[in-house]
Amino acid sequence: MNKQELVDVVSADAGMTKKQVETVINLVMDTVVKHVARGEKITLVGFGTFEARQRAARTGRNPKTLESIEIPAKRVASFKPGKEFAQAVNKKIR
Repeated sequence: MNKQELVDVVSADAGMTKKQVETVINLVMDTVVKHVARGEKITLVGFGTFEARQRAARTGRNPKTLESIEIPAKRVASFKPGKEFAQAVNKKIR
């Protein structure tokens, strides 16, 4: 499902216009990105947690030349699903 399909489904389920739903989805996504980029953690109980994590520097290998290369440390976005989300994904959908 892409963003437009999500807008269509939520619009139909919520009885709102597609424009209203798209505005809300954009605001939620922008807010999550902005706050996680600042180093804040966002927890939506039952859905999951968004946060930025530090990945340590490490030594990698170029698969073509087998030459060792240094991969620098960096921050990466992380999402950990909540209990209800994980259980729903694990159930069979009918």
